[in-house]
Amino acid sequence: MFEADPASRGLGMELLEAAGGSAVVRMTVTAEMVNGHGIAHGGYVFALADTAFACACNGYGPVTVAAGADISFTAPAQEGDVLTATAHERTRYGRSGIYDVTVMRGETVIAEFRGRSRVIKDTSE
Repeated sequence: MFEADPASRGLGMELLEAAGGSAVVRMTVTAEMVNGHGIAHGGYVFALADTAFACACNGYGPVTVAAGADISFTAPAQEGDVLTATAHERTRYGRSGIYDVTVMRGETVIAEFRGRSRVIKDTSE
């Protein structure tokens, strides 16, 4: 799935690990990702976490999409910071799942993200 994702790759994201239910994605904060306060725009941090979430929940095979997500920002990131998002499955039930993603800068937690997934039905019929 990541190979077919020009949005994430275009932001410089790298998929480091992926297996059913987990994934690790890395991204460096560039000058274009910094907001008017001089810190990383939250949308880019969300995008990184969302990509790790997507890679984790799509590791089983059927096409899975986000049903919803939320994020809590705990520390700012600066231009040049290398952020790593680690996603873990919390539970899967039927066609739904819940995944937690922690975004880190070194040993500092930047954000905590919770995503809700949904396996979509085959629409080719």
